[in-house]
Amino acid sequence: MATYIRIAGIIKESIVDGPGIRMVVFAQGCKHKCPGCHNPQTHSFEGGELVTVDSIIEQAKKNPLLDGITFSGGEPFEQAEAFTSLAREAKKLNLDIMTYTGYTYEYIIKNSYKHRGWDTLLNETDILVDGRYEEDKRNLLLKFRGSENQRIIDVNRSKTENRIVIID
Repeated sequence: MATYIRIAGIIKESIVDGPGIRMVVFAQGCKHKCPGCHNPQTHSFEGGELVTVDSIIEQAKKNPLLDGITFSGGEPFEQAEAFTSLAREAKKLNLDIMTYTGYTYEYIIKNSYKHRGWDTLLNETDILVDGRYEEDKRNLLLKFRGSENQRIIDVNRSKTENRIVIID
């Protein structure tokens, strides 16, 4: 049975959405609606297109230079189960997963029991950029993030060390 995911689009190669060469999958649908968001077209839950996880993986297989896949948005955690499925298939190709979310790491941990798939998507994520985009904290000099309140978190080390481990 195919797993479907609603996406706003895909960038086949990016060097600005995480370390190395990455495919970027933009989730369609976001409740945050951050003022100044650079992807406002992804806010609607009815927009974008419905595709299969397998079709995205087939695209990734065509590029042997990829280091990973980045989930951006929209809000990937609004489709956590589908993005978990995509992450698991990507990891079979030795690709790492970076996820952008408007939720904080702490909020995801505290509320994962209320939302199907949040815990599994977080567990499949290697690098998490957390926190809403805050226009008044915008800084174009930041690596892989848009505003100073957002953090780049090493999820695996954070779980192992039982504390949030920030990547510089």
